[in-house]
Amino acid sequence: MSSEWNAGWPEWPVCRFDELANPGAKGFFVGDGEWPFRGFVVRKDQEIFAYANVCPHQRHPLDSLPDVFLTDDGETIRCSSHGALFHLESGLCLFGPCVGHSLMNLESRIGFDRIVMDTAPASLRDAGEIIGSGFDTA
Repeated sequence: MSSEWNAGWPEWPVCRFDELANPGAKGFFVGDGEWPFRGFVVRKDQEIFAYANVCPHQRHPLDSLPDVFLTDDGETIRCSSHGALFHLESGLCLFGPCVGHSLMNLESRIGFDRIVMDTAPASLRDAGEIIGSGFDTA
């Protein structure tokens, strides 16, 4: 699936918007094999933000437990490895070893039937369906 909003990059369904807590987050994988692309979406009120699941500090995934990306108050994204805190809307690191660096933003939108759609980076144009999300669009 592609559209003008993402310049022809493939997009994948992640989850239904109403399944995301407010605030809340959900991780996803694109591709298969040992090193699929990892990303996550964040909901805050009626907006969504999407990022690659890679801390700019040492390239670790941000979540040590599935879908646990936010601080307890839901105000910031937290890296579980070293405690870095990131601005929810921009991905900018506010605290920790990578202050001033940002998470990789991903294009996302709320599509047909309120399904959150996400676009992987150009290097994954030929990747397969999302795996491991447990989300079915049928």
